[in-house]
Order: sequence, then C-alpha cells, then structure tokens
Amino acid sequence: MAYKIDGSQCTACAACEPECPNDAIYEKGGVFAIKADLCTECVGHFDDAQCVANCPVDCIVIDKSVPRYQAV
Repeated sequence: MAYKIDGSQCTACAACEPECPNDAIYEKGGVFAIKADLCTECVGHFDDAQCVANCPVDCIVIDKSVPRYQAV
C-alpha cells in the first residue's frame, strides 16, 4: 500500500517533501499529495516511511485502495 496525505489536515509545512527518496510527494492546491505509483513506503531505503516520521500533524496514512508495494 502506498501512503496518502489527508489534505484536510495538511498544513503545507513541506516537512515530508524533501524526505521522500522517490520524489513521490508534491504540492497540489496549497497542500501536499503523494503519487501512489511512485510511493514505495521507503522499502529499500529506510526502516520507516520518512514522510510519516517527519509529519508534525500526522496527516499521512496508508492508502488501502492501492496494492502493497512489492520490491522486485
């Protein structure tokens, strides 16, 4: 599963964007969003998802509508 950002809670602080090793996070309409097709949950890079670890308002959650990332 990829992560997603709850836009209603995002404060647009940008703490998550530079932490993503896959450049999956981008600004959209004054808040941030995650490109699900690029999100690997930081598998192969870090033990924990860096966007989640750095979000000060905990607005990043698992997107259950996207299949879990499978490393190849």
